[in-house]
Amino acid sequence: MAVKILIPTPLRPYAGKKDSVEVDAPTVNDALRSLTLQYRDLKKHLYTDDGRLRSFINIYVNDEDIRYLQKEATPLSGGETISIIPSIAGGSSAVADAIAESAKQMKLSNDEILRYSRHLIIPEVGMEGQLKLKAAKVLTIGAGGLGAPLGMYLAAAGVGTLGIVDFDVVDFTNLQRQVIHSTRDVGRPKLQSAKERLQGINPEIKIVGYEVRLSSENALDIIKDYDIIVDGTDNFPTRYLVNDACVLLGKPNVYGSIFRFEGQASILGMPEAPCYRCLYPEPPPPGLVPSCAEGGVLGVLPGIIGCIQANETIKLILGKGDTLAGRLLLFDALKMRFRELKLRQDPDCPMCGKNRTIQRLIDYEQFCGIPQQRAKDLEMSAHSDFEIDAPTLKQMIDRNDPVFILDVREPHEFQICRIPNSHLIPLGDLPVRINELDSAHLIVAHCKSGVRSAKACDFLRKAGFAKVKNLKGGILAWSDQVDPTVPKY
Repeated sequence: MAVKILIPTPLRPYAGKKDSVEVDAPTVNDALRSLTLQYRDLKKHLYTDDGRLRSFINIYVNDEDIRYLQKEATPLSGGETISIIPSIAGGSSAVADAIAESAKQMKLSNDEILRYSRHLIIPEVGMEGQLKLKAAKVLTIGAGGLGAPLGMYLAAAGVGTLGIVDFDVVDFTNLQRQVIHSTRDVGRPKLQSAKERLQGINPEIKIVGYEVRLSSENALDIIKDYDIIVDGTDNFPTRYLVNDACVLLGKPNVYGSIFRFEGQASILGMPEAPCYRCLYPEPPPPGLVPSCAEGGVLGVLPGIIGCIQANETIKLILGKGDTLAGRLLLFDALKMRFRELKLRQDPDCPMCGKNRTIQRLIDYEQFCGIPQQRAKDLEMSAHSDFEIDAPTLKQMIDRNDPVFILDVREPHEFQICRIPNSHLIPLGDLPVRINELDSAHLIVAHCKSGVRSAKACDFLRKAGFAKVKNLKGGILAWSDQVDPTVPKY
């Protein structure tokens, strides 16, 4: 009897764009091997070169993590659902009790009583709960897609002190989902824009801004004064940094992540509950998991996940309900479906396990392989054989030089804009369509910004193509340097 393997969005380009595949297999290992035999490009995303399952990929049978069953040898009887969960860019009386002590010194003004009246008439909140909200100090990391809705709802709910860490500026591409900012804010620091919007929503609260990049040098000093940390980050180094700082300081970490149509949420680092390293012991290699800038994200998705984070934060403050501690909530916007998986604390976790080996914050860019990737990129850019800039390509086109312009983006991106005379072969299709390319001609590959096309060039060189160059900066550079009528996205 067959088992169903659910394919997450980031891996679907390597699995024939399918969201699920059925295989006949007696064990999880056999099921995954059967899957990668059908879709060979998927193998490198699931397994290391020496055949081990990658540590940033978690496998669940129904709702159980195979690490706590029989791992890849877990037997299958048929009818099970196997979930591939890659890393994606109960009420706590302890937290609530600590906040309650501060709340004893608080009072609500008549204006505040009117403002929060719909809370005050809920028995689970009431005056006592609203005073806890007023006494609470919550730090949000990021004022972007996730930080926008959670910040607005926490401000509206009356969380007394909101801290915001963000050093970015508002861009036009942010406006499709980062609802805390408006068109007139483009070019302004996100922190400035966010503070103004939140203060407009609720002038009764205190907003503290940190216009810095969170780092190992400043994280502990910033985080230590807050009761709850809400992770709205979009990159792996900061995500591991936030996790480790929260565990070291004993702070709850309200986690959320998004990609295209899918989101995840949980509460990490609670006593007796797992931390982020329990879920994903190691980060993916740089570039293997696409960012929202490369892969896209449905505009309302961060609103849904951010609101879930805000909801969990409020429950922690009130000490009410069952929180997501020990559970991973998965959301699929296309199917409008929520799923829940059990999370367990890894007793051997180097951060929160019984024998902790990480005693201080480390170099997280080094841990995530960023410097090595930068060095590789610099090495490639230093060789003219590897890259070509947009003006040079334009000159070659004007001279009618024999050049094959290979566009490795997706078909829907090709519809947005294109370079004249370019040929579309999406990166995921390249291995099976390589016969369409002539190794005698110079091939210039491009994508949106140069990341995917660099992978395409690397693949083609290994396949024996000697005349291959990557368009530096992709079609965005073409728009900036050659033809400004080409729309940017």
